[in-house]
Order: sequence, then structure tokens, then C-alpha cells
Amino acid sequence: MTEITRLTKYSKGGGCGCKIAPSVLQQILHTNSAAPDFKNLLVGSETADDAAVYKISNDVAVISTADFFLPIVDNPFEFGRIAAANAISDIYAMGGTPLMAVAILGFPVDHLPIETAQQILEGGRTICKEANIPLAGGHTIDSSEPIFGLAVTGTVDLKHLKKNNTAQKGDILFLTKPIGTGILATALKREILQEEHYTSLINQLTQLNDIGEKLGKSEAVHAMTDVTGFGLLGHLVEIAEGSKLSIELFYNQIKKSPGLDFYLQQKTIPDASFRNWNSYSNKVQFEKGVSVMEAFSLLPDPQTNGGLVFSVSPESIDIIKQLLSTEKYSSFIEPIGVCVSKNEKAIIVRNL
Repeated sequence: MTEITRLTKYSKGGGCGCKIAPSVLQQILHTNSAAPDFKNLLVGSETADDAAVYKISNDVAVISTADFFLPIVDNPFEFGRIAAANAISDIYAMGGTPLMAVAILGFPVDHLPIETAQQILEGGRTICKEANIPLAGGHTIDSSEPIFGLAVTGTVDLKHLKKNNTAQKGDILFLTKPIGTGILATALKREILQEEHYTSLINQLTQLNDIGEKLGKSEAVHAMTDVTGFGLLGHLVEIAEGSKLSIELFYNQIKKSPGLDFYLQQKTIPDASFRNWNSYSNKVQFEKGVSVMEAFSLLPDPQTNGGLVFSVSPESIDIIKQLLSTEKYSSFIEPIGVCVSKNEKAIIVRNL
């Protein structure tokens, strides 16, 4: 593969692996101050959802989000594409339509060529164009590390709004992308990632989650979120706890990124996986038949622009499978779990 600039040497943890661990984030967000009563704020920070949602009329709400991170790949153009797709995903995860974006760029102007920053922004523009939105401005700073992302504004019809805490007992769970990008990105940083796996990694990281807009219009979909830095397990914990349920996760039904077995043998596991696991391991139970060591390596793996995970009423499975089969998701029409009554653990990992 061609390396234009070794951007990842500036990254302590690239992509959504930069995220602060869930347990630490809870401490940071904690406050004893009473929250002001904004009656039109439909989604704030209380439920750790993907974006803020503010009602502006009887039928429509505005969705607002910001997402940025350190380089996950060396190619600046691809870094820009990945960061942009990841930020826009938050709008789709709420069932919304993106409207416009502004850029967030931090750049070490004394250490990297200005052309590198131009390529990062061009990558962001390319994805915005694909999402049919303008990159309408932004803000830049001189920083010691390259940082890029977007603040994105979207809209949603109120009856199409999806949250991460509205799953119902009996709902079936689907996931629209494989997991394992954190492992592959770590292999890239260690310079052991094979060319074929690099190609599949880039394709996955830059794929828009625009199916979320269509899923939002389906009454059968009760809850939805995108899988990012806390790993599949972390975001399922948010769904389960927010919905006051537990989730039975079918481990053998989860799709994995190509080549993971090889990199797991090389112990290519991101540091963020350990931070994630330490944050919520007490909420997870593994049943017999599941390879706990492998599951530990994969389920907390931090995803960047990961797939959408959503819950569906069981009587509507065929409708959702038909929707997935007509898109680029024909490999993801099998459920990965089911929502059950709340018990001692939020997540029970088993094989189907």
C-alpha cells in the first residue's frame, strides 16, 4: 500500500479508539447542578445517545452532533473521508437526514506539509458530497497532533426519530457492518496489515450509514445506535440499560472483518479494548460454548464508523430483511440478538 504521510505516528489511539473509556466519561459528565428545563430538548446527554435532538415545530426536530479524532490511517485523504463518514453517521443513527457540516481541524503546521491538511479536508468534502450535504465552513487550530472531524446538523420527522433507549422486550437485534476495525487499524499502525485487508478496512470505514434514514421511517424499528469507540458490547450495554432490559447476544451470528484470525494470533489488540472491557465487564455474562478469549478481543474492540445496531419487533423481521437485502447489506440479514426481561447482567453472550 502507498503511504503518503505516516499520520498514525501522531496517534496515541486512532479513530474512535481515541474515545475516553466509558467509566471515565461518566465521571467527567457527572454534575450536581440541576439541569435547566428545556422542554423542546428531546435528546440530551443523559442517555449517551448519538446526537442532541431539539424540537423546532410540531413535526420536525433538528439533530446536532460533533465528532473528531486522531488519524486511524496514514493516507490524509482517506483519514478525511473516514472522519467525515463517522461524524455523519450520528445523524443517520437517529433516523435523520443530514443537512450540512462544518469542519473541525487541528494541524501541526510546523511539522507536516500544508498539502497534508488540504488532502484531509478534501477527503471530508468528498464524503459530504456523497451524503449530498455541503461542507459549509469550520474552525482550525495549530495543534501538536492532526485532528479532524465534523459538526453535523440534520433534521428528522418526529415520528421517525430513533433513540438508543427505546428497545422493547422481544425485539430482535440486527447489525449492518462487521466488527474488528480497531484490530485492523492497530495492525496498520504496527505495519503488519496486508494489502487485501487494508482495502476492505478502507471500504468499511468510509461506507456511509445512510440506511439509517430508511430504518428511521420504519415503525418496526424501535431503537437504534451506531457502533463506535465503546465497541459493540459497550453500545449494547447502553441499549439494554437505557431500555431497562437485558440482551442475549448471539456471538456466532456476528460478522467479523476479513483477516481477524491472523491478527488475533499476533495479539494485535488495541489498548482501548482493555479500557472498554474494564468499564463494563461486570455487566456481561458468557455462556458455555463461547470462546471467551476471542469474544473479549472482538466485542469491546473500538469501531470507527461501525455499523448501525437496531432493534425490531419480531413480527416485522421479514420487512426488515427485505429492506436489508435490497441494499448493500445482504450479508447482514440474520439477527445478532434478542431483547429479554432485565436480569442480573445487561448482556448475556451465547451461541445461537
